Amino acid sequence: MREDPQAAALPWLKPVLQRMPDRPVVLRVQGLSKWFGDVCVLDSLDFEMREGEVLGLIGPGGVGKSVLVKMCCGLMEPDEGSIEVLGQNLGELKEKQRQSLRERVGLVFQNYALFDFMTVGDNVAFPMRQRGGHTPEQIADRVQERLAEVDLPKVRHLMPNELSGGMKKRVGLARANINDPELIFFDDPTAGLDPVTSSKIFNLIRKTQSHRNSTCLVISHDIDRMRPACDRYLLLYESKLHFSGTETEAMQATDPVVRDFFRRDNAQK
Repeated sequence: MREDPQAAALPWLKPVLQRMPDRPVVLRVQGLSKWFGDVCVLDSLDFEMREGEVLGLIGPGGVGKSVLVKMCCGLMEPDEGSIEVLGQNLGELKEKQRQSLRERVGLVFQNYALFDFMTVGDNVAFPMRQRGGHTPEQIADRVQERLAEVDLPKVRHLMPNELSGGMKKRVGLARANINDPELIFFDDPTAGLDPVTSSKIFNLIRKTQSHRNSTCLVISHDIDRMRPACDRYLLLYESKLHFSGTETEAMQATDPVVRDFFRRDNAQK
C-alpha cells in the first residue's frame, strides 16, 4: 500500500496487516443472498474478517452495502446463506441471544442516531447503562475518556443540536466504543462531511481500532480519505462481491471495474 504522509506522521493510521491467516475469524459470511420482491440485492456473498482488521466496504450507491451491515448486525434476515459473528451463527440464535451478542458489537449510524432529548454525555453512556453492571462514577469516567479520545473533551453537557455534523459523527464513534466492542460497523461515517473533517473521522477510526484491537467494517464512498484506515476492501457491484483484496492488489487489477473504481479519486486530486 502506498505511503501516506499523514499516516507516516501518525503511526496508528498505518494498516497493521495485509493478510492475517493466524488471527481468529470475527465475521464469516457464506452464500448470503437478499431479495426485495423480484430484485436480487445481494447474490451469494462469501467473505471473512479476521481479528484486528479494518475492512472497507465499497461500491456504487444502492448496491446493498447498508443491507449487508444490517444483516450482519441481526437487524435484517437474509433469504439465503449464513452469517457467523464472533463464533456464533446468527440464524441459530434466539432474540435474547442476539441481544447478548449485540452488546459485543458497535454500530455507527450514517444519520448520527443521537437522542435529541439527551445530553451528549447521556447519549454516549446509553449502551453502557443498558448493559448494566457499572456504577454512575464508572460510567461518567468512561464517557469522559471516550469523548477525549475523539477530541471532544468539553461537550459532555451539550445537547446534540448544539453540535456540528462532524462533532455528531465523533460522538457516535465515542458511543460505539463505550462498551469496548470486539466488532464495529461504520455505516458511511463521513456522509455529508467536508474532506478535511472526513479525514479526521477516518483517522479517529484507525486510532481507536489500534488502541483496542477491535475489528471494523467501514462503508464509505470516499475511497481516497479512507485509504489510510483500511487494510483490505470488498467491492460490491451488481449484487455480487466483485473484488476482495488490498489497495495494492486493486491498483494492479486488470478488471476495468476494479481499476476505475479505485482510480477515480486519484484522478480527481
